[in-house]
Amino acid sequence: MNIRLFLLFFSTIWVSSATQSLFGQNKIKWVTWEEAIEKSKKDKKKLFVDIYTDWCGWCKKMDQTTFGDDDIAKYINKNYHAIKFDAEMTSTVILKGDLYSYVKSGQRGYHELAAKLLQGRMSFPSTVILDEDLNLIQAIPGYQSIETMEQIITYFGSNSHKTIPWARFTQTYDSETYLNLASKQK
Repeated sequence: MNIRLFLLFFSTIWVSSATQSLFGQNKIKWVTWEEAIEKSKKDKKKLFVDIYTDWCGWCKKMDQTTFGDDDIAKYINKNYHAIKFDAEMTSTVILKGDLYSYVKSGQRGYHELAAKLLQGRMSFPSTVILDEDLNLIQAIPGYQSIETMEQIITYFGSNSHKTIPWARFTQTYDSETYLNLASKQK
């Protein structure tokens, strides 16, 4: 092997592993609907649902930025079962005894469960939070920055949504407090 080629190969591997060690330590553990429902029966965690489509540019950006953040991944993994849900997938999903399927509409189509969770307002990406009994708590449309997503996941993950209005929560939000609270729980 040519020494230059060897050094190029070695430096590429080294840079790649060094970058890996600095960024992206934690990844969100995405599961299927079936897995999330089964796990939730046992540990009673909320469900975090990322509703996306393959053609959505903002969905891809959110995957790279927001969902690529270590603190976001760590918090979601600890407090939720996370589902990555393609709003145009053709597989059937059973939720709370109801069957949801793909509906052909024009050149594309949509999944009935995506339409139900988003209350007919199909916008991508969207974030949906379901409670421990699989009831809809909130659907949140649009791209979310790391900072905003951190507030969203801690607001619902800490059950603050039950006692504090969103506007007051965001005004008094302290990242250190909520992220440290999460690491001390359980």
